[in-house]
Amino acid sequence: MKAIIIGANGYIGRHLEFLSKEYGLDIQAYDIQNKSVNQSSTYQVLNITDVTQIKQVDFNVDFVFMMAGLSGTKAGLEQYDSYLDINEKGLLNVLNEIKKLANPPRVIFPSTRLVYKGQKGVSLVETAPKEYKSIYAINKFACENYLELYRNCFNIPYTIFRICVPYGNLIDDKYSYGTLGFMMGKALRRENIPIYGDGSQKRTFTHIEDVTRIMLEASFQANTQNAIYNIGGDTRSLYEVAESVAVKYGVEVSCIEWPELDLKIESGDTIFDGSKLANACNYTFKHSFDKWLAMVSAC
Repeated sequence: MKAIIIGANGYIGRHLEFLSKEYGLDIQAYDIQNKSVNQSSTYQVLNITDVTQIKQVDFNVDFVFMMAGLSGTKAGLEQYDSYLDINEKGLLNVLNEIKKLANPPRVIFPSTRLVYKGQKGVSLVETAPKEYKSIYAINKFACENYLELYRNCFNIPYTIFRICVPYGNLIDDKYSYGTLGFMMGKALRRENIPIYGDGSQKRTFTHIEDVTRIMLEASFQANTQNAIYNIGGDTRSLYEVAESVAVKYGVEVSCIEWPELDLKIESGDTIFDGSKLANACNYTFKHSFDKWLAMVSAC
């Protein structure tokens, strides 16, 4: 089977490429940087906002993993033009090329917890109420709808995976990215870990190996086509996670007052119910947060 990874230098993209050989995938990797972070021999530079460059891509493959995009909540309010161009127009540019094919590939797309309206203590299923408190969240939900639109109009198949908080690393010595990356970075420098408010907001944490293996394995199945799935994992409050990291590294957790803008865009609890995916794909999770943290170096 053949696949394209667009955004192969990103956190999820580079792990997809790293694991792809185990699944017999012939990968063509693309990203906007001049070099492949995985030192891939098939890597090519691609700017998804440039239609001319998109037209040069051979989309006659089985899967397109559309991992390219800008993330972040506050940044989109200042950089809205880039968020719209890359996150939405970039996907549309790809879809408009794929639609020309007689047998279009399945598009695999990562969405986010931020499309949900947070509900305290409630496990969110895929149909749970939505709320969009950032440009990024609006981008992601718009892209989910673009995929359904192009499926309806041009028969382009897709699978969407909503991801809550990924963590960990299989490739190098960077232990994590995002929320855990921030906490680990502070702790490794022997600095206290700051969290806003009391840190009681709950999230579902999923190791990056589980995220990428689920995306690969579920994408191969016919019954996951044209559907949206939450990827499950371990549910913890932000304070619990910060405290666990702090104890391991001998630092403290510092609760600080919410900045006004951050509080306005905070989602509250986003706890994922992953039962729909579990019923569709018989995957056994390889990691838990506690075991991962116990294994990482304290140096």
